[in-house]
Amino acid sequence: RFVVVFIDDILVYSKTEEEHEEHLKIVLEVLREKKLYAKFSKCEFWLREVSFLGHVISSGGIAVDPAKVEAVQEWGTPESVTEI
Repeated sequence: RFVVVFIDDILVYSKTEEEHEEHLKIVLEVLREKKLYAKFSKCEFWLREVSFLGHVISSGGIAVDPAKVEAVQEWGTPESVTEI
C-alpha cells in the first residue's frame, strides 16, 4: 500500500526514491486508464514533507500540523454556556 485518496486529494508515499518513482508511475497510469486527469498546476511531486488532512507527514513520521495546534491555542476562554 502506497497511496491515500481523500475526495480529490491523492497522496503517494514511499520509503525510497526508486520505489517512489515506481509508485508514481503506477498511480498516474491507473488515472490515465480510468480517464481521470490531474491539473498539473495543483500537483506537487518529490516532497520530503507534506501537509495532508491536518497532519504533517515526513520520513520522521506523522504529526499534527503546528498551524492547527496554534489555532486551537489561540481560542479565547468561553464565558458562557452558549460559547462552549
